[in-house]
Formats: sequence, structure tokens, C-alpha cells
Amino acid sequence: QVQLVESGGGLVQAGGSLRLSCAVSGSIFSINVMGWYRQAPGKQRELVAGITSRGSTNYADSVKGRFSISRDNAKNTIYLQMNSLKPEDTAVYYCNALRGLGNYWGQGTQVTVSS
Repeated sequence: QVQLVESGGGLVQAGGSLRLSCAVSGSIFSINVMGWYRQAPGKQRELVAGITSRGSTNYADSVKGRFSISRDNAKNTIYLQMNSLKPEDTAVYYCNALRGLGNYWGQGTQVTVSS
């Protein structure tokens, strides 16, 4: 079983920055892929950024150049650095982990960007 706990959300003005954290219970080494998803009101959940166990990353086109995903294996934590935030980035952000056949989600953290 993998437990994920997100933190770092909040209210920020457009153009500002936030850093989200996702603490992983147990060893992060056993997890194949981790990612950040988001879901805005009335919209489907979408992938924002992903990172593999080897450190390969991918991003949604809408956040390329503004967001950066990283992992700290020593702290069993992944991060999402979000810069140049826009009102359309407003959503609940979820941490996700894939390990074998398991698909695990955190509880989500709200990010609100005011114009």
C-alpha cells in the first residue's frame, strides 16, 4: 500500500509561484511512475506532469516552461514547482503513484490563482 500526502496549495496572484509537495509513505524507489494531476470545477482530471523512477519527465503542453516536477529520493517526496501561474491553473491538484498494478492517489490540494 502506498499513501500520498500533498501540501503546498493556496491562493496566489497571477504571475506568482507555488511549490507543491507529495510525501510518499515507504520507499519511493518501489514506485515506477509518479505524477501530478489537476481537476478544475466541471472539467475532467488531467495530467500536469509525470516523472519516472529513472527521472524522465513529461508535461502537459499548457504548463511547459512554467512548471517543473522533481523528486527527492532521500525524503521520499516529489515536488511540483509552479511559476508564472495563470487563473486557468486554478484546480485541485492530486499526486499519483503507479507501482506494479497499483494506482494510488493523494487527497488533493487546492490551488487558486486570482487575476
